[in-house]
Amino acid sequence: MSSAITTTSAARSEEKFLLVLSAASGATDAFAFLCLGKVFAGVMTGNLVLVGASVGAGDRDVVPRALTALLGYALGAAGAAVTGSRLAPRPLLAAETLLLALVAGGWALGPGRSLGPQLALLLAAALAMGVQARAWGAPTTYFTGTFTGLAGRLAKREPERRDHWVAGRLVAVVAGAAATSLVAWRWSPGAGAVGAVLCAAAFAFRPRR
Repeated sequence: MSSAITTTSAARSEEKFLLVLSAASGATDAFAFLCLGKVFAGVMTGNLVLVGASVGAGDRDVVPRALTALLGYALGAAGAAVTGSRLAPRPLLAAETLLLALVAGGWALGPGRSLGPQLALLLAAALAMGVQARAWGAPTTYFTGTFTGLAGRLAKREPERRDHWVAGRLVAVVAGAAATSLVAWRWSPGAGAVGAVLCAAAFAFRPRR
């Protein structure tokens, strides 16, 4: 009985952890889009589309930003894949949190309004999102498949027991993005901090192992 209760508690903590990370992802993508040139830090499908659309339209501003985000995300995912077998999850989460904190600090200090600094901030934010996407099995940075699966199961009236958590992750992405948007509107220098704070908050739900 005690073992079953412990297992259920651990599963709930894991789901809460994924909820917070999903919110951090939404916050970071909203920051990148609103403050760093209309590209995404974690949605690579969107960046690929932006590259193609911008090339066709002759838009030279978006292409370097989108390519930088793609590069950063790839490096983050590759790094997490290589080190994931040797590192426990918490150091990877610490690395992600540090990257987002550096992004938040760099933006708050003010130089990130021109192309060069923006590319540096984008690279770091996308690195963080790449680590997050690769380090944990459940998706917390890309949700097309999650949304598709949930819609299909509901349409067939075949919901799974954990679908309320799946729906929660979708809501968390929106909430994180909305929080960043509100902060960016009220106090722009703090816009990058939302994702970093949420990522740090995820430590509360991650076991020490």
